[in-house]
Amino acid sequence: MQHDEMIWQVINHQFCSYKSTITKSKGANKDKKQFCKHPYSTTGLCNRSSCPLANSKYATIREENGRMHLYIKTVERAHSPKNLWEKIYLSRNYAKALAQLDEHLQYFPKAQIHRNKQRLTKIHQYLLRMRKLKLRQINGTKSVKARVHRKVEVREERREKKALVAAKIENSIEKELVERLARGTYGDIYNFPEVPYQKALEEVEKQGEEELEVESEEELEVRFVASLCCFVAFMFDCY
Repeated sequence: MQHDEMIWQVINHQFCSYKSTITKSKGANKDKKQFCKHPYSTTGLCNRSSCPLANSKYATIREENGRMHLYIKTVERAHSPKNLWEKIYLSRNYAKALAQLDEHLQYFPKAQIHRNKQRLTKIHQYLLRMRKLKLRQINGTKSVKARVHRKVEVREERREKKALVAAKIENSIEKELVERLARGTYGDIYNFPEVPYQKALEEVEKQGEEELEVESEEELEVRFVASLCCFVAFMFDCY
């Protein structure tokens, strides 16, 4: 009824409506990759073991409306294309679904069982993510996915570095001008910008006030020590 090797030879070397060929590089050394667009394919690759048409004994897992289903194809139903695939509902529980796979695919090749378990794991993970996003929308905390613009971030970092360098240069120039004004290098005051000049004057005044405070504290200490010495000498004279 069905000869798998003959079907594969026809599909592989001739036309197949589900085959899709992608060329990775241009030129003489072209690397071609063939993919399968069949909805029941487990891997999406066009090869002998993954082809759902060239294997009379085949199984795959599909997701429909948020539920996972196991589709099994056997050679005994090949005479009826309508009933070719047996549909089995899988549990939402991951452990129970794995147990169902082991039960229904116990006589299948190990490679097919392993691929279906990988497919079950992947589908189960994205179904969980879908449910979490839906719950967030229901609760009012809609998740916002912001696009990451790597080029914009690099450009902004470069601008920040340039701005920091420019700020350091401006501060060093301002300090140098204040020092020259204090030394009287320019004599009369030139037309400097008002805001930086006022800031510089305020800093100079603050420094002067701090120096005066330090000097006044030192003078008070000297006077206190001198008066204390005089008092001690007076007391000795009295005795």
